[in-house]
Amino acid sequence: MTLPRRRFLQLAAATLPAVSHSAWAQAWPSRPLRLVVGFPAGGTTDIAARLIGQWLSDRLGQPVVIENRPGAGANLAAETVVRAPPDGYTLLAATSSNVINTTFYQKLSFNFVRDIAMVAGVTRSPLVLEVHPSLPVKSVPELIAHAKANPGKIALASFGTGTTSHVAGELFKMTAGVDLFHVPYRGSAPLVTDLLSGLVQAAFDNLPASIEHIRAGKLRALAVGTAERSQALPDVPTVAEFLPGFEASAWVAVGAPKATPAEIVERLNREINAGLADPRIKARLAELGGTVFVGTPADFDRLVAEQTEKWGKVIRAANSKAE
Repeated sequence: MTLPRRRFLQLAAATLPAVSHSAWAQAWPSRPLRLVVGFPAGGTTDIAARLIGQWLSDRLGQPVVIENRPGAGANLAAETVVRAPPDGYTLLAATSSNVINTTFYQKLSFNFVRDIAMVAGVTRSPLVLEVHPSLPVKSVPELIAHAKANPGKIALASFGTGTTSHVAGELFKMTAGVDLFHVPYRGSAPLVTDLLSGLVQAAFDNLPASIEHIRAGKLRALAVGTAERSQALPDVPTVAEFLPGFEASAWVAVGAPKATPAEIVERLNREINAGLADPRIKARLAELGGTVFVGTPADFDRLVAEQTEKWGKVIRAANSKAE
């Protein structure tokens, strides 16, 4: 059967974009990728990003450049990726802080849920409630008692206003009924520096960023925020053992601009999950107190939705607002 010329041209026009789009996706990557991190070098997110970035570089045959853009609770990094072309060359080291920002910041120029496509997980780690050894407490009950005897005098540091560290502290204060003074930093690395010096007395930090100092006795871990004890610190109790129902953990994942082609998202997911199955990467994350965080893009879309609701409730109850 011979198609009329007009119908033939219509079919050809409808087919060409799909063909060229598929061919373009198959040619990816043909140049270096950029993985944007919303925190300074040396923190948990940065360490995880560099670990998986090197794996991707080896697998994809292109350099993966880590770009640290700290500030505004990781919003600067997220906005950079949201505004980037959705071509698979600009990725975000997404964290649990990004979902908190959805509620915490009232006037963001983007919406994380709407504008970022979740690609894959990297690591999940406990938040650890830790103190400087000079603080005369060795357990969560002792910290609560000391805080009640000294309201507003204990500085509780976080790795940024509006981050998981911050809202975990707010949840702790509400649950324990204590008044602690919040001191925000621009990431785990500067937080740990001041905690080691005793400039601040306590913190909720990502375990990977603090674990070596805890093992060396330079910081005292009182509890971890996960529902179960950490294999990295099996003798350290959970906060929930003293405050039932308490749970606060941090995660690092990879995201991309929302319109990134599905073929690229799926390939990135496969390659990252392959890396998380590699014994060397699993061992390195375990050394840091984390565990591999494997899942599909849909799994992480659900996680983002669930945690947006959970932390939104804490933020509203604490009446926390962006500074």
